[in-house]
Amino acid sequence: MPASAATILGHLKVVDAECQVRAADPELNARVVALKAFQQRRFSRTYADLLASTRYGAASRFFLEELYGPDDFTRRDTQFARMVPAMVRLFPNQIVATVSDLAELHASSERLDSAMGAQLEREQITASDYIGAWQRVGRAPERERQIGLTLRVATDLDELTRKPLLRNSLRLMRGPARAAGLAELQRFLETGFDTFRAMNGAEDFIALVASRERTLARVLFASAAEGGDQGLLMKTALDHLP
Repeated sequence: MPASAATILGHLKVVDAECQVRAADPELNARVVALKAFQQRRFSRTYADLLASTRYGAASRFFLEELYGPDDFTRRDTQFARMVPAMVRLFPNQIVATVSDLAELHASSERLDSAMGAQLEREQITASDYIGAWQRVGRAPERERQIGLTLRVATDLDELTRKPLLRNSLRLMRGPARAAGLAELQRFLETGFDTFRAMNGAEDFIALVASRERTLARVLFASAAEGGDQGLLMKTALDHLP
């Protein structure tokens, strides 16, 4: 069943609510901005090999800049919210489904970032600060859902590259998308499509992201639990952190 406008708008309302809470609390907002920057540096460290890769570099940078970065996506979110009914009507169903996954991922990330920011005491975040905030927040199922959505978006983009007619349809959408106020969404989708097409198959890339993200989550949550070699667990966590 195609994703509905109501579903996508529901996710975007969650994003807006988190932004409103942080706008009313400048100190929390500053900590969340610092957290997002820290997480982008973490991604750069965890995936340094992929970022340096000729095959995987562009896709890794796409995730780093579009999904993990501290940039303000308010403009893109505003376009999404204002034009969701037109998007659902104009874009092919498979592309709408990808946008719905992105909206849910965005909502999940903003909820977790707000919760993490509330556990931080300062903007200058160290690895120890990050680990402590992660463990106090917990929410292992929500973190797993966030990872799963990230992988689904990657899989969606990879599948789109195997359907040239969809790419042609997306290209033909440039004019209508611009006229409808969806230029930022159009750019995002075309960039994602083209970077994944350049990999000539994203299975290995997706498998590596799945393994590393789930390993880090498992180690961080295990570090908060009783038992186990805490020194080894902490070292494994720190291997991923700036």
